[in-house]
Amino acid sequence: MACVTAAGQGIGRAIAERFVAEGAQVHVSDIDSRLLNGLAAASTTAVDATDPVAVEDWLSNHDRIDIMVHAVGFVHHGTVETTTDQDWRKSQSICLDSAFHVTRAVVPRMKANGGAVVLIASLASSVKGYPFRAAYGAAKGGVIGLMKACAADYLEHGIRFNAICPGVVDTPSLRQRIADLAEELGSVEAAEAWFLKRQPAGRFASADEIAATCAWLVSAGGGFVTGQTINVDGGISI
Repeated sequence: MACVTAAGQGIGRAIAERFVAEGAQVHVSDIDSRLLNGLAAASTTAVDATDPVAVEDWLSNHDRIDIMVHAVGFVHHGTVETTTDQDWRKSQSICLDSAFHVTRAVVPRMKANGGAVVLIASLASSVKGYPFRAAYGAAKGGVIGLMKACAADYLEHGIRFNAICPGVVDTPSLRQRIADLAEELGSVEAAEAWFLKRQPAGRFASADEIAATCAWLVSAGGGFVTGQTINVDGGISI
């Protein structure tokens, strides 16, 4: 049985759909339950992953969880000078605190039988520095640190923890950031080119490509992998 957060759109939805297609019993959540419409999951639940009580209530419905994928994120655009205290706290709450709440809640439900936890992190983290990603990079770097600590703590229980660090992925989130940047640069084309120049492969990743990596990572084929950051980045980190 698998649980996926932020399954309403983008990477989270692609992962949930991949798991369903492969025959898994999938329980999904998103802060906006309307985005879960049409997803052929075993259950769909509105959950604010920044709320530890809401996370615990959601996962308490399941005594055993074999796979947990946490895909919640928020990308703040700004340098350390332009990042306000509110921007900083929001970034940490959505990206890092939510990962803490989910991992803390899921571990007791995996201890008896083992399991696989995948946290969706980012190249903009301890992997690589990006301009205008001060708050986001710090938060996603924390996600990687959390993953590694949990991998060490729970290896003896057969629980594997890994993080996927995507490159620039064509999702609704990216399209919104392109639209926001277009106001500054003068056109959508210029904004898209700004993001595309980060990709040596010359294109954005698809959410399905991230989902395929995640499906392997939680499968028996990835069973000897734990404590790792898996870069799916089209050559950015070379």
